[in-house]
Amino acid sequence: MSNSKVVDNMTSIASRRSNHVKEPRKIFSIPYGVFLVLFIIFPILLIFFYAFTNKEGNFTLDNFKSLFVNGQASSTLKVIGTSLGVAALTTVICIIIAYPIAYILANSKFNKNKVLVYLFLLPMWINFVIRTIATKQILEFIGLDSKMYPWICSIIGMVYNYLPFTILPLYNTMLKLDKSQIEAAADLGANPVHVFFKTIVPMTIPGIVSASTMTFMPTMSSYVITDALSNRTIQLIGKQIESKFMLDQLNVGSVYAIIMLILIGASVIIENIFSEKKGAR
Repeated sequence: MSNSKVVDNMTSIASRRSNHVKEPRKIFSIPYGVFLVLFIIFPILLIFFYAFTNKEGNFTLDNFKSLFVNGQASSTLKVIGTSLGVAALTTVICIIIAYPIAYILANSKFNKNKVLVYLFLLPMWINFVIRTIATKQILEFIGLDSKMYPWICSIIGMVYNYLPFTILPLYNTMLKLDKSQIEAAADLGANPVHVFFKTIVPMTIPGIVSASTMTFMPTMSSYVITDALSNRTIQLIGKQIESKFMLDQLNVGSVYAIIMLILIGASVIIENIFSEKKGAR
């Protein structure tokens, strides 16, 4: 048999094997595709359908008008502003607390013992409703009544529940820090403050952006925490969606859901912008 025939046979065998490998991969993707259509695409389409139709199923913009005209604009904007304020304040506090914790945990002395890392991530394994009820009892025990200090109690509850989600991405980023670059900055005469802000912080920006996104987006709709810790005086977008759906006002509730999707989409776009700028550097 000539060399050319041997090569052709080997090529055909390799191509057949490649096709056999690709086919199972396509089969494995079918469940994910079904899940994507049924539980993500279809619900989003349903939300848009209800938002732009009335109870009879006819197209209308009255659902949007009911929130932004006829004297309702101020209350709607207040809910949006409260949601953004709670999310932003929670995110900033979580970053301030989580950053030094993640840096210490990523230190070689502490990183050898994973027990400390697991202790900080342990609350993630407990249902957040149970954590919130426990937080309320602790706050009342130390004298912080939810009726008298609704904002303080709510922010403490938010920070406690989402702090592990802030620590984890920061910790993973700090494990990959270039120690030689930090040592070089110190050897060249930079003081610890300059080393921190000029070397460490720029290298951890991806972790900061990721941690901010993981904290900011869910806190906008975590109405269960604010309900329990503010005596239902703080209204978030998630609470409005729940209230409208419970009152069988699916159309108006869907408008609130679209507003939340827009805010989440905007935060994702901002995250991508920061990530691209970091990558360009």
